[in-house]
Amino acid sequence: MRAPYGLNIIDNCLTCPVREEHLFCNLSPPAVQRLNEIKSIAVYPKSAMLFIEGQQPRGVFVLCAGKAKLSTSSLEGKTIITKICESGDVLGLTATISNRPYEVTAEMIEPGQANFIPRDALLNFLRDNGEVAVRVAEQLSRNYFTAYEEIRTLGLTTSPAEKFAKLLLGWSSGNGQNGSAQLKLTLTHEEIAEMIGTTRETVSRLFSDFKKKQFLQVKGATLTIRNRPALEKLVHT
Repeated sequence: MRAPYGLNIIDNCLTCPVREEHLFCNLSPPAVQRLNEIKSIAVYPKSAMLFIEGQQPRGVFVLCAGKAKLSTSSLEGKTIITKICESGDVLGLTATISNRPYEVTAEMIEPGQANFIPRDALLNFLRDNGEVAVRVAEQLSRNYFTAYEEIRTLGLTTSPAEKFAKLLLGWSSGNGQNGSAQLKLTLTHEEIAEMIGTTRETVSRLFSDFKKKQFLQVKGATLTIRNRPALEKLVHT
């Protein structure tokens, strides 16, 4: 089904052409059928807010297409991006399961599809499907370790260059390990600064410095990692 923004709407999980190993993907047919019954489909434009930090949890959003960023803000207005979510990710899971306010804000950074599952329906779904409940427990554990790594990066990494190098390595993980790797750059310098706890000006300077050292190359929206070993050395210095 075609939709605004040139998206192909995925309206049936059983016939989804891009099913991969994600939390609510590749389940048993009965579980997928039940998932189809409790979800609602929606398409969102860029900058649309799925939920706001501090809001009571209404349920989870399963990102089927597009990308979204998760961010948290201080009372002084400083914002840190905690994650860039992609297809298959489930947003708002921790808050929905614990029935505590959403700990982050979820905002689309490009047009996409996000299916919504209300909290009560999700909890009943988990009670009836032990397979899915175990997957949710595993995902919550991964979320914990990811948050731990983020704290280590922001709190123990002293240099903005080291944080930037670690971010680039994370983006290129599994892609061109021993050579160059090409990435689509969808974030602004301001958003990258929010991911590593620095300023937009510092990120712009780091891009310039890394390009001069031939660590990376940027052409339009394409970022090429040219010297992965140099980035790894910078992180482990």
